[in-house]
Amino acid sequence: MQFFKEEPHFDFMGVRKIAITISILMVLASIGALATKGLSFGLDFTGGTLIEVGYSKDVDLPPIRAALEKAGFRDAVVQHFGTAQDVLVRIAPQEGQNANLLGDKVLKVLNGISGDHAKMRRQEFVGPQVGSELRDDGGLAMLIALGCILLYVMARFEYRFALGSIIALLHDVTITLGCFALFQWDFDLTVLAAVLAVIGYSLNDTIVVFDRIRENFRKLRRLPPTEVVNRSLNQTLSRTIMTSFTTMLVVVAMFLFGGQLIHSFALALMIGIFVGTYSSIYVASTLALAMNITSNSLVPVKKEGEGAEQKML
Repeated sequence: MQFFKEEPHFDFMGVRKIAITISILMVLASIGALATKGLSFGLDFTGGTLIEVGYSKDVDLPPIRAALEKAGFRDAVVQHFGTAQDVLVRIAPQEGQNANLLGDKVLKVLNGISGDHAKMRRQEFVGPQVGSELRDDGGLAMLIALGCILLYVMARFEYRFALGSIIALLHDVTITLGCFALFQWDFDLTVLAAVLAVIGYSLNDTIVVFDRIRENFRKLRRLPPTEVVNRSLNQTLSRTIMTSFTTMLVVVAMFLFGGQLIHSFALALMIGIFVGTYSSIYVASTLALAMNITSNSLVPVKKEGEGAEQKML
């Protein structure tokens, strides 16, 4: 189904210098946030204790946060888990505290601020060593994914397309991570999974655009490269908008109604889908043009006398 009744004629490449300038500024700001503030790693990476308790009636979170801070758990993260009667408490590693007794201390604090008796549902402990290994393995998985993508695009397309796509993916990942560093949102394993999903989503959109650009370069050899890229982007614009819109609808629904556990996951996906759609239109295509991609780069040049030899055969 076509989103536009007729093929649009937007001059995307006419503003590519402005778009690239905006991208550079966003990437620099993201790198600055990552360098100065860093990511706020969750318990999956730092280690700590997760405690789930249940009440018989709805409870408010501010009094629980205040009581835990007064009891010495200043970095505790308190959130509802599923319903307003279930509370999830995340506590960073405590020096001199026995992790096995930590749950009983937290439960005692929670029972002291409410007339409703809290029941322990679950208690999990993640050691700092395990958290560090998860963080390192997650970063390694991201690098391996980018490397495999580079090899795949180089095998399927021309090397200029491969470099453009990998830089566009780095652009998307850096900005997504930069947002989490700037606003100090919790970065846990679910967010890492979302970042890897963003890489796949952005690559899929970029591949569709590159495929149309390659096809048009072979068909429209007399047109200037800028016009060929513009026409290709306009031809795939309907598909890009519909895919991004329908995907964003699902992700927004997850963000609003999916609960606290997948809140960060959906947030990372929303940022990544928006930035990935933008980069597939401007960043990847603009970089391919900047590296002087032409029809001669994609269509093999016939050797002199090759046609005559085939006729003789």
